[in-house]
Amino acid sequence: MLTGSAMKWLVAAGAVLAIVAFTPQGTLAVSDPPQTEPPPKPKPKPKGKQKDSSLSQDQIYSLGYWQAKNGEYGTALVTLRSSSNQDDPRVQTLIGFALRKLGRVDEAMGYYFKALATRPEATTTRQYLGEAYLQIGDPVRAREQLAEIAKRCGVTCEDYTALAEEIAKYEQARRG
Repeated sequence: MLTGSAMKWLVAAGAVLAIVAFTPQGTLAVSDPPQTEPPPKPKPKPKGKQKDSSLSQDQIYSLGYWQAKNGEYGTALVTLRSSSNQDDPRVQTLIGFALRKLGRVDEAMGYYFKALATRPEATTTRQYLGEAYLQIGDPVRAREQLAEIAKRCGVTCEDYTALAEEIAKYEQARRG
């Protein structure tokens, strides 16, 4: 028979698996859902050859996503900038995300604006732009992005709640 702690562990593991299995895909995305696991890292190219990625646009996006998600912002930038389609709003959003996390907020904002010019409905881009506004001390514009997110996906979607939490933290820090 299983011990009490082993049974609790199995119940907890089952609950986690159920949550992951039934979580809508959009709630797991940075910009658009990537592959379920990171793609293989590109093989090093011999020196002296031209830069030619053997990865597809989606693979580059997915690899950059996982690198950024794991805090490897510089590596994610290199990966995302190797994309053949720099006008892809998913890539632009992730480049902005990585730049912002590296403290290069002004540069990041340009990428967010480009992504939104192509895909104004991209709530994750708006969430990140709102967070960038908070980083530069502009909560009014962050709230504008929060309102835009609410129009597009409501007040219960992940992008809305994430930005709302960041705004609340920002305001609490300013008061306290």
